[in-house]
Amino acid sequence: MNNDFGDFGSDSSKKGSRGIIKPAGNPSKSVRVWCDGCYDMVHFGHANQLRQAKQFGDYLIVGVHTDEEIEMHKGPPVFSEQERYRMIRGIKWVDEVVEGAPYVTTVETLNKYNCDFCVHGDDITLSADGTDTYADVKKCGRYRECMRTSGISTTDLVGRMLLLTKTHHSFADDIAKHEERARFLSTKNFMFALYPHVLLFKDRKAVSPWTRVSRFLPSTRTIMQFAEGRSPREHDVIVYVSGSFDLFHIGHLCFLEEARKLGDYLIVGIHNDQVVNAYKGGNHPIMTLHERVLSVLAYKPVSEVVIGAPYIVTEELIKRFNIQIVAKGIRLPDHQMPGEPDPFRLPREKNMLRLIDSGSNMSADQIITRIIDHRNDYENRNRRKECREADVYEKIKNLNLDTLQTISI
Repeated sequence: MNNDFGDFGSDSSKKGSRGIIKPAGNPSKSVRVWCDGCYDMVHFGHANQLRQAKQFGDYLIVGVHTDEEIEMHKGPPVFSEQERYRMIRGIKWVDEVVEGAPYVTTVETLNKYNCDFCVHGDDITLSADGTDTYADVKKCGRYRECMRTSGISTTDLVGRMLLLTKTHHSFADDIAKHEERARFLSTKNFMFALYPHVLLFKDRKAVSPWTRVSRFLPSTRTIMQFAEGRSPREHDVIVYVSGSFDLFHIGHLCFLEEARKLGDYLIVGIHNDQVVNAYKGGNHPIMTLHERVLSVLAYKPVSEVVIGAPYIVTEELIKRFNIQIVAKGIRLPDHQMPGEPDPFRLPREKNMLRLIDSGSNMSADQIITRIIDHRNDYENRNRRKECREADVYEKIKNLNLDTLQTISI
């Protein structure tokens, strides 16, 4: 099925209600689905893979690898295992997280957690010795595939941070240009011109089709696929928060979880790229407005988002969404736009403002600092990863295979 974010791949099993794929011969059986991964610098591409995986069954279990395993097979992760465990637990399609899941997925692991099969994106994951990490479950017919989200990857985000440019920003007047840009996204010359950091990998023999940089093009359908929300009920206490929510991280999640506790329905206002750049400067935000919207929508505490929310909380905003509580964090300093009044003046005067201690000091700036401090490690990691994938891709093409098979380098 062709759409912006993809649906589940082909399978011989029968689909039950809600599109869930039921095992042939036993349509009443609850289907348990396994996913696993590093989930480092969790972004909406990871969340979308888990959303699609949940469509295959009733209960989604996600295994997350340890720092030690990732270091051995790929290189150093940006986030610690405890941070990654917490982030995956917060995604709304995830029912259970297995901490310290093995890097290579086996039938033994599926059996241990009573899972029918595992689901992975249509890219390849290789172990340190160059072997497909899903070879065992593929061989036994317990592997399903979903579409990888184009236009977003951890490699791309790291590149944006290292490059320190604003070419990724979305401007209010460039929406009409998206269609024209899309025609050039797959061409090497345009990709290199738009994202020079991909030249880090210019010494490769071939381009990996799985690790690459492209432009994410937003649409209402992609947002609807992530929203899956409900309208507020008549007596719901509606809470409003706002900010950039760039490089969505553990601090954001902790803040939103605390904000949700203040009421029944949490609305998150997300500032546009120009507003964020005005109060943060540099090449902020690292992620575009629509990328940040999808990242926020993926998490359990969030009921609704306001796309391109006003910097100042106004009377019109409060009435439009029937907001009873406005919340803001206290851990990090406020970002004040030059020459602008206090954005929370009105809710403060109305006694609607609540201050939240999220318990976390994490910020987008800290993430960028981690990347810059370990720049060589991450560049070398990404270069090795793409070169291994490119070698596998070349072998697949030479063998004229239609599907991925076990290939050792």
